[in-house]
Amino acid sequence: MNCMEKKNLGARNFLYPMPTTLVGANVKGKPNYLTIAFCGVVQAIPPMIAVTLGKMHYTNEGIKENHCFSVNIPSRHMVEVTDYCGIVSGKKADKSRLFETFYGKLENAPMILECPVNLECKLVDTLDFGGTNEVFIGEVVESYAEECYLCNGVPDIEKIEPIVFSMYDNNYWGIGSHLGKAWSIGKNFSENGNTVRKDE
Repeated sequence: MNCMEKKNLGARNFLYPMPTTLVGANVKGKPNYLTIAFCGVVQAIPPMIAVTLGKMHYTNEGIKENHCFSVNIPSRHMVEVTDYCGIVSGKKADKSRLFETFYGKLENAPMILECPVNLECKLVDTLDFGGTNEVFIGEVVESYAEECYLCNGVPDIEKIEPIVFSMYDNNYWGIGSHLGKAWSIGKNFSENGNTVRKDE
């Protein structure tokens, strides 16, 4: 693709791709799950993540009430039920019936057994910037995955087959091909266009 001229697109959040996750919380004593793409890493030690939810969501009540939540990573084979969880509110439908729920160290952070990876989080802060959303900062107290999704003790993206989200055109995608090893492939590059010799 040969593109030369940049076009102004306005002040919009064009971050690609975005993870597709299912955020879990007990609301009024029952597990509820909500599809969220506004999810990201805050820091590594201690491990913290942020999930951003619209203020109108039913799930918010449970996070605030119990001071904990879960982030579940669905596989591409779960794309239909994952999208459904973002269409239908827990106020109108019992979404706990869609999955097999399990619990870990926290009593009120429901997790989805069918999801390849689960993050169990305690709420450490809630941020409100005056817009339509709330940001929940969670510390990961434990993570879970079945052995079949691991490689050398860590989750393997090819085995997980996560769903990624393209905002503004509202599409789900799978992952592509492996491009290289991080903090390694760049060693072959130099600013003058020549490859770096292995003996340097």
